[in-house]
Formats: sequence, structure tokens, C-alpha cells
Amino acid sequence: MGMSSSPSVAASLSNDARKRLAILSLSKTGPIACLADREGVSRQFVYRQKQKAAEALDEAFAVKGDDILFHLPVTEAWLNQLTLALILICRSSYRGVKELLRDLFNIPISVGTIHNRLQSVAAQACAINRSQNLSAIRVGLHDEISQGSMPVLAGVDAASTYCYLLADAEHRDADTWAVHLLDANAQGFDPDHTIADAGQGLRSGQKAALAGIAQDCDAPLYLVRDVCLLQRKSPSSNAYWQRWNLLHKKLGGKFQRVVDAVVDAMKNIPRASSLVENLNSRLRNYFFLRRQLGAPYLNLLQFFLNHRTFLRSQRPERVGKSPKELMTGQSHPHWLELLGFTRFQLP
Repeated sequence: MGMSSSPSVAASLSNDARKRLAILSLSKTGPIACLADREGVSRQFVYRQKQKAAEALDEAFAVKGDDILFHLPVTEAWLNQLTLALILICRSSYRGVKELLRDLFNIPISVGTIHNRLQSVAAQACAINRSQNLSAIRVGLHDEISQGSMPVLAGVDAASTYCYLLADAEHRDADTWAVHLLDANAQGFDPDHTIADAGQGLRSGQKAALAGIAQDCDAPLYLVRDVCLLQRKSPSSNAYWQRWNLLHKKLGGKFQRVVDAVVDAMKNIPRASSLVENLNSRLRNYFFLRRQLGAPYLNLLQFFLNHRTFLRSQRPERVGKSPKELMTGQSHPHWLELLGFTRFQLP
């Protein structure tokens, strides 16, 4: 235990001595109690000197409002990156980009120039989209979203949310869909099945899966459906266990096999509604800024959505990965680097 501070010792310490004591306490070369005993002061006195020194260091290294953090080499290529990032990441309008460059950088720029900058990289984004092998997609989800009176056809991989189709069309009939899917077929798109209408597709998928379970397990289809309904009840409820005992009695030795097959099937039948509506909700954030979309803009948007990484997700395995990486299992450069830009790095 540190000795009581002698008023004469503590009071007689010079400023240099107090600084030395504070430095020794910050250096953590030994226990505070030992330092206090050696200097003939209390531990509380040493802690006070340590706190003063820590506050002084924090003040000395604190960033002031006018301090220069780093120098940014603003080039034409960097301005192009900023323009793309504002539109694609921040979902800014062309006029919003124009205002920001005017107010923060004192750079005059026209809406036409901003449009041309996007057009210049849209062709490259389109080439990257069309070069992607789509053979890994097993279940394709199709839906439509309208921009004014013009429908936009969207196709997304159920497993990775990779968007393999994003195109404006004059019609949305079967023939129009077939024409647009031909390009995807040329890229290896050959899914086990596609779901065009979320509700009906989900029900059809469940019907097909339950019929297969009934055949494989040699069990009546109505009992398989009852096992499926059982999974909707809470295992902590009496109703669940009453139904569980009844089905176990009816299915006998087949019961556990049917339960396992039903649970597995329910996990693998894609929830088309939530997945495609998730894509559509992201698309609407971009569409409302544009009166006319056009193929170049949609190609660029498709490229961006497929190559940007998820910052958050209800599925932890998706965080920090892009839809393309989830689909292919392979990492890729940042989307700006894929477009030929060199990103700024702090020294």
C-alpha cells in the first residue's frame, strides 16, 4: 500500500519533477504503488499527475478543425470516380452532383457532362455483365418493375441475388421475356427452374417438393402436407406436440424420415417474393431520379449492384461479399477498379 502523501514532499516537487513522475506513470514500467513509495507521495497524487499528462497528450494530438489531414490529388479521373460514386452509392441526381462540385470544389460542370461521364463507363460495365458465366444459377427469379409506362424486366439468382437481367422493354409478355433471356442462355444460364410469379411459383414449388417426398418415403401425400403444416406451429405449444404424436402414430417408422425431408425441402424452396421484391426496392431508389432509363444506365446499374459488397445482411455469410462473389465463390477487385480506375489510398 502506498504511503500517505507528505504535504512537504508533494508540495515541494518542481514542475519538472511532476512531469517526470507523470511520464513514469504513463510508461507503465512498474506498479503505481511502487512508484508512489519510491517518490514518497501517495498513489492518488501519482494518478492525478498521470491524468494531467494524458489530457495534455490528447490535447496535443487532437485534430483541429483547420488541420490538414491529407492532400487529395484531384484529377479528371478522380472527378469521374466521385461522379460515379455520388450517383451509384449515394443515389444522387445529376443536378445534385452538379451542386456538390460547385459548392465544395468550386468546379462548374453541366448536367450533360455528368451524363457523358456515365455513358463512357456504361459500355465497359455492359461488357463485364455479358462476359459473366451464369451456369452456377440453379433457380432464377423473374419479376417486373415499371418506370412510368415502361416495364423493366428483372432476373435474379435466388441463392446469391446476382442480377442477370435488367432491361427496359415495350412489352412484358412471354415472347419479350424469351427474347431477353436468350442472351442469358448464351452466357450459360440454364437453371433447374425459374419462378415468374412469386406467390404461385412458391406454391407450385411446394407442391412438387411434397409430392416427391410422398413418393420417396412411400407415404400418403396428405400426411406429408400435414407434416409441412406442423412446421408452422411453435414446438413450445401443446398443439404442436398433440399434432406431432398423432402424425407419429399414423406414419410409424416413416415419421422421422418424412419430417427431415420436409424440413430440408422448406429450406431449399426459394422465397421468391422477398428476394425479388428486395431487388425491386433497391431499384426504385434509382429509378425515381430518372424520367428515362435507357439501356446504358441499366447496364451500369446492374454492374454496380452485382459487384458492390453487402455492408450488412441478415445472413452473416453475405457481409463483405458481393452477389458475384457469392455466386461464383471467387473474389474480385473493387467495382471502380473493374472499370479501370485507381482508387485513392491514404499514405
